Amino acid sequence: MKIPQDLKYTQDHEWVRIEGDEATVGITDFAQSELGDIVYVEVETEGETLAREAVFGTVEAVKTVSDLFVPLSGEIVAFNDQLEDTPELVNDDPYGEGWIVKIKLSDLSEIAALLSDEGYQAVIS
Repeated sequence: MKIPQDLKYTQDHEWVRIEGDEATVGITDFAQSELGDIVYVEVETEGETLAREAVFGTVEAVKTVSDLFVPLSGEIVAFNDQLEDTPELVNDDPYGEGWIVKIKLSDLSEIAALLSDEGYQAVIS
């Protein structure tokens, strides 16, 4: 199970890569392995400003649908369009090509509430 050290994590199994006031968000390797084969990713909140922990989309696997939660408050400024045709990228490369959205952050102080790689490891252990 990969848990990159340079990322932040949530209790809801999202990872966050912070670059300045923008965050790239996806689901963790653990989450994609628990969900199984992902067949559809839906994000209809692009362009919207959401509060931390609001639902921003869903991931549909063969057997289940799971909500996606915004790890930090801000505007959803980009959706990974590749996922429309190849949602399996979330399974194949969850921390790279399988990213889901980019968020323009509105409250950088919220970053402190995210988990480190060790904190996330404790959640899934």
